[in-house]
Amino acid sequence: MTVMEMSGERLRERLDLYERLMRLDKPIGILLLLWPTLWALWLSALGRPDWLVVGIFVLGTVLMRSAGCVINDLADRSFDPHVARTRNRPLAAGRVSVREALLLFAALVVCAVLVVLPLRSWLLGGLCVAALFLAVSYPFTKRFLAVPQAYLGVAFGFGIPMAYAAQLGSVPAEAWCLLLANVFWAIAYDTEYAMVDRADDLKLGIRTSAITFGRAEVAAVMLCYALALALVGMVGRDLGLGAFFYGGLVVAAGIAGYHYTLIRERDPARCFQAFRHNNWLGASVFAGIALDFLFSRGISA
Repeated sequence: MTVMEMSGERLRERLDLYERLMRLDKPIGILLLLWPTLWALWLSALGRPDWLVVGIFVLGTVLMRSAGCVINDLADRSFDPHVARTRNRPLAAGRVSVREALLLFAALVVCAVLVVLPLRSWLLGGLCVAALFLAVSYPFTKRFLAVPQAYLGVAFGFGIPMAYAAQLGSVPAEAWCLLLANVFWAIAYDTEYAMVDRADDLKLGIRTSAITFGRAEVAAVMLCYALALALVGMVGRDLGLGAFFYGGLVVAAGIAGYHYTLIRERDPARCFQAFRHNNWLGASVFAGIALDFLFSRGISA
């Protein structure tokens, strides 16, 4: 093997590790950020979003989710080696250095800033700073918050007020109602996720909703699903949305009901399946919104 071939192989190895550090091989996190952002983009524009704004937000979601994964693994690098599901992550396994991870995080944040610059909005800029603070601080909330999933819901849903700011130049009450809906949704799906690691988290002293809710965690998950869908329904009602929108919510409610059948026995593998399946819940809500504007109102009207 030549020196150039060896260098190329080493580069591919590093890029693969960085990809795993950013969780690009596990896109569920990106999708859970993207769906509420798309809800907001369509609702704020009444079904006619600016496609440049949509493209910027999709790319920005990928970049900030990737940056969030890097900073999360940096914060948890002393815990992850002791958790079965995370011990082989690049930082936990010692295959990526702290310096490399910090440089990667900085590069991703710089790219995210460059992506939103064309929108030229001071309000959006301020919200971007807040979003960055939320992304950086969330991993540390597991040390002191009883339900850090609520904080995650704000962080994961902050694309909602940003979407309204980008398209309307303001953030009306409906945006904050959608953000609250996302908080409840995040508590639901991340409690399912936390149920997978409950035994390890108890040993490490990490706080999660699955531990805080105790044996009521299944009921709490279902209640949070109900509150999330009810709040989204309130926004749609106030905007005068119709059958397609409510049909999407019914499908989403059916998916939440299916999750109950997965988590009621508290089997870790089935809880993780339920967590991953939330992609379809978010997609159902978006499909209802998009189809309602498309067919009930007529996108070309």
